[in-house]
Amino acid sequence: MDRKSFLKKSVIGGAALGYSGLVTDGSVVRPKDSYSRPSDLKITDIRGATLAAIYDFPIIKIYTNQGIIGLGEVRDAGWIAQALMLKPYLIGKDPLDIETILGSIRHLTGPGRYAGGYAAVDIALMDIAGKALGVPCWKLLGNKVRDTVDIYADCPTVLDKENLKLMMKRRRDLGLRHYKIDLTPPLIRNIDGAIVNNVPTRKGLEIWGEHVLGARNIIGYDVTLGADHFGNMTVQSGIELGNFMADQKFNLAYIEDVIHFTKFNAVNLNRQITAGSKTPTLNGEDIWSLENFKPWIEQNTVSIIHPDLLTSGGMIETKKIADYAYQYGIRTMMHCASSPIGMMANVHTAATIKEFISLECHTIEMPWVDDLVKGIQKPLIRNGVIQVPDTPGLGIEFIDEVAEKYLREPKYLKYNPGLFNPTPEFDTPMTMMEAKQKGIIGDYHQTGGTWWHINDEGVYANQHGSN
Repeated sequence: MDRKSFLKKSVIGGAALGYSGLVTDGSVVRPKDSYSRPSDLKITDIRGATLAAIYDFPIIKIYTNQGIIGLGEVRDAGWIAQALMLKPYLIGKDPLDIETILGSIRHLTGPGRYAGGYAAVDIALMDIAGKALGVPCWKLLGNKVRDTVDIYADCPTVLDKENLKLMMKRRRDLGLRHYKIDLTPPLIRNIDGAIVNNVPTRKGLEIWGEHVLGARNIIGYDVTLGADHFGNMTVQSGIELGNFMADQKFNLAYIEDVIHFTKFNAVNLNRQITAGSKTPTLNGEDIWSLENFKPWIEQNTVSIIHPDLLTSGGMIETKKIADYAYQYGIRTMMHCASSPIGMMANVHTAATIKEFISLECHTIEMPWVDDLVKGIQKPLIRNGVIQVPDTPGLGIEFIDEVAEKYLREPKYLKYNPGLFNPTPEFDTPMTMMEAKQKGIIGDYHQTGGTWWHINDEGVYANQHGSN
């Protein structure tokens, strides 16, 4: 699959913006049964649990007076307290007043992991709404334009080429059609003349190219392959990277986050790289809100946008971002390193996005994650795709008994929520600064400690490679 077909754009006739999916033919969708009384729904509580994974999974439940529970998830390696601190804005509110509630908490968010609480609430409210109205979440967002969502799998930094082959084969065996590898400074740092001031030289690019070829030898050329994590790149080195990787023997579909969005003048710098690179560019996993995505879209800063739904603002905001990009002829991929809760929120959203390419999965080495939920086909990924559910809400039920086995050890947490324990300490409103001062949220992200996974050698392990 070549880059031209990867980036092919359809004729654009406009895209619907906003949260309009609740209206069908001028009438509000009504529940299919009498289990719930939507007009009488009230939020009664919010609780959480943090699961140990390659990047922790902070999970929330929002409870209602009618027994309907909404599932949500904070950004991977984020802080569960970011969602729990929103409790005073939720209790007693109608969970179907989604955008009103989200508007009341919008000031308690920001880029990167700081948007995690807002996104978790968005997802949980959408789950409640779908369950109360008897419809899947995608129907609340708009028209479904696909029945399955293509998945792409990231392959983290692997220094040993044989281990790289093993990990790529594991992904290929899932039937995936989209892949990504990390081309990082550690791959070339100890090689004379390969890197200067953390920027790759021509020799460094050639060594990175060898890793790309190693991956291509396993997955072939009828699938897409992108690359990420290049280190401290400049405009010049970014363009050189893009042009080097445009060679047909590499055939990279995109280069991701060449210059991080937090860097001064990042929009202008990335726009120059996009204009000069023969390989498409991808960016956006740490950008929050449509407002902050607009310069990247309007100024042709990237070839493809890449929001992380748990940072960009949840299902509603991400749908708006993708629809806005569609108007400018820019396609969408989505970053995801979450549990099945965040994954299914992405799937429902992607089902409504025109010109959508693929959704990331970061849990290939953690087969146990599928056991966390029921109500949907297992394994979640079949033949490289996830089926879009037609059941109410997210279409999944969380299994507490399974989650309890994988709780993160309290010593690694800034705040320990237990397994959906009561949260009276969050009854009083607090600002983000006050939460930081209390030490219940941090500066960027948290992770660490044991987690069950398959290591580079294919061994089931529970502590960063030791079994």
